[in-house]
Amino acid sequence: MRNFEILFDQAESSNRQAQYEDPAYEHYGRLAFPALPPHRPWIYSNFVQSLDGIASFKGRHATGGDISQLPEDRWLMDFLRAHSDAVLLGINTLVEETQLLGNRGPVYAIEDPALGRLRDKLGRTSQKNVFVTGAAALNLSDYRVFDPGPVETFIITTTIGARRLAEKSSHPYVKVIVSGEGDFVDLASAMRALRQHHGIERLLCEGGPTLYGYMSRAGLIDEKFITISPLEIGLFVPPEQEPADAERNNPPKERPTTFMAPGFIKENAPWWQWLSCRRIGDHQFNRYRRTR
Repeated sequence: MRNFEILFDQAESSNRQAQYEDPAYEHYGRLAFPALPPHRPWIYSNFVQSLDGIASFKGRHATGGDISQLPEDRWLMDFLRAHSDAVLLGINTLVEETQLLGNRGPVYAIEDPALGRLRDKLGRTSQKNVFVTGAAALNLSDYRVFDPGPVETFIITTTIGARRLAEKSSHPYVKVIVSGEGDFVDLASAMRALRQHHGIERLLCEGGPTLYGYMSRAGLIDEKFITISPLEIGLFVPPEQEPADAERNNPPKERPTTFMAPGFIKENAPWWQWLSCRRIGDHQFNRYRRTR
């Protein structure tokens, strides 16, 4: 495990880190956050992208790890998870990764035991996965993440989605947060519920790009961590790329960027402060904070 080279860092320092003197901070450097917003969590995202802003090759190599190809980037994911109360994800990310990886899909949990111990030192409770879905048209039994286990699971959905889940009554231990009517989740209201009713103060958004885009458009992303991998990929899927099994009937023509939702116009496009920059070899690790 190589140490991150700190090019600059203008973020907050933390007495907690000095108190614990955990080896993780020797690898990365300091990591602290400002005071919480009054009614919702402090929300930060984490993505890896290519030099040209692509978030996935699609096909058989569709994960962020296929873009970063760097063990330190995987370590950073766990490091950021260690500082969060919960990980926020769109249900399409779970469905796509389950189709790609098999074995009833992933559980979005810390893999590095040392970083799990750091999370305990920071006073975080059990790890939590929070999924957003408007329709909730899925069978929870198809996904390992909804099995009873050390990671608590939440579903944020609409009144229609909640009704569908209640009719199945298959996973009573999965917490359902109802926020919004019809097919669209009221993200702002859901974030308030996570803070006020479930004690989630730091929330890590791992996407995918569509959920991130809607969160950003709603002004709900406070910070973003972006790993830039020294790859150039291209927006359009080349004809020689073999599709994944789930893509064969409708192969994608384009690859996603990190923002796949209705965007902004010049008058309301948000600006971001560049807080820190680190590097390992030719990979760059940036941190930005949204300016109001």
